[in-house]
Amino acid sequence: MLTLTPTPGIVGRVLRRGEESYEHHRRGACWHDRVPEQYPEVIVLATTDDDVVGAVRLANREGLKVAVKSGGHSWSGSHLRDGSVLIDLSNMRRAEVDKEAMTAIVQPGIKSTELSRGLAAEGLFFPTGHNVNVGLGGFLLQGGFPWAGRDYGPACMSVTGIDAVTASGELIHADESENADLFWAARGAGPGFFAVVTKFYLRLYPRRAVTMSSSYVFPADCLADVFGFVHEIGTTTPIELTGGIARLPLTDGEPAVMLSAVAFTDTEEEAREQLAILESVPGRSRAISVDLFRLTSHVEITEASQFLIDDSLRWVADNVFTHSPFPKVQPVLEDIVEHFPPFPSHLVLASWTGGPDQPERPSMAFSMEDELYYALYAAWTDAADDEKFIGLVTDSMRAFEPHVTGTMLADENLKHRPSRFVTDENLRRLDELREVWDPKRIFVSWLGRPDSAS
Repeated sequence: MLTLTPTPGIVGRVLRRGEESYEHHRRGACWHDRVPEQYPEVIVLATTDDDVVGAVRLANREGLKVAVKSGGHSWSGSHLRDGSVLIDLSNMRRAEVDKEAMTAIVQPGIKSTELSRGLAAEGLFFPTGHNVNVGLGGFLLQGGFPWAGRDYGPACMSVTGIDAVTASGELIHADESENADLFWAARGAGPGFFAVVTKFYLRLYPRRAVTMSSSYVFPADCLADVFGFVHEIGTTTPIELTGGIARLPLTDGEPAVMLSAVAFTDTEEEAREQLAILESVPGRSRAISVDLFRLTSHVEITEASQFLIDDSLRWVADNVFTHSPFPKVQPVLEDIVEHFPPFPSHLVLASWTGGPDQPERPSMAFSMEDELYYALYAAWTDAADDEKFIGLVTDSMRAFEPHVTGTMLADENLKHRPSRFVTDENLRRLDELREVWDPKRIFVSWLGRPDSAS
């Protein structure tokens, strides 16, 4: 029997620029409405490893670059590039779980919450992300800022191996003993990774019996009390502590300050003991909304937070890591509050490194983190306001720069504010490995990078 396929080696759909449905899939590759004016020459909707091999070989034959999209939740849409083959992995969503071995093999298109629900049914846990629509592929490649990160570290630490298609179109395996340098790069290189991961091999954990949360909403003039509190105790408490600012309906559209905490424990008593530290937050009596000791799950919390995410709007994000005392960054934050963008724009302050049981970091490309994480997300409707809001977010994060150590690739703004996202040493090593694994530079890289390590 003769089998004919439109593109040699690819069974999944192949869309060339100008063809019917091309623009639908190009725009759909970015989760929100500010879709970059970048146009891949070819979009491959991959369904198998062989499709990915065929797509990379297609790029080689036609002299095109390769860009990769799993969930498409890049705020900057960095996977949309001119002159490229965009390999869309969103249909590759299979997960194979070995409960006895406490391991899983997952494809990159599966969403964090999809994996979490499946594992929960088996009493298992993996440190997945904070957004419902985040695909596991990009999340893990750029490090992974997960739930229960205080206990397990960045999610990429729980990746034990990968299957990947190289620049030459070869499917290989990489772990600590086989192709170890490629595995090193896969844990943290993010959109600068020089291969296409088709499978992640994961280490799983027993699911904690109790997830409990407490949350408060305060008026804006409680900013110093609440955020100062997070700065003060963020590195010592085992709870996941988060501050926030947004213009809420509860405050008639005026900026409000939020504080939430999540405890992952084995008993309700232990969770209540951990969350009791919130009773010492200054200005607690001024809270205008209080929700204490709520039994929940990290999936439910993730879903509840989606009221701040509207994919019909235009978005820009930026972030910084810091360990500075609150008074150092207070003037920056007060200025942000004064000029805060419209709902559902929001600012997040999260406790990150530190805590009594923080795991030791292995050698991996991911190497930029600090005690506290600030991220600002602005949303608007009119394309005519793009420059205004991109400038607002970029300038706000730039004002933090005297007090920061770097940025995280998860919600980066490298096109407008190049920043350190790995150590200088690791960035040099990534450049060296790119020469080995992708000497013709067919894989696209980051949209920007710090001058100091160029």
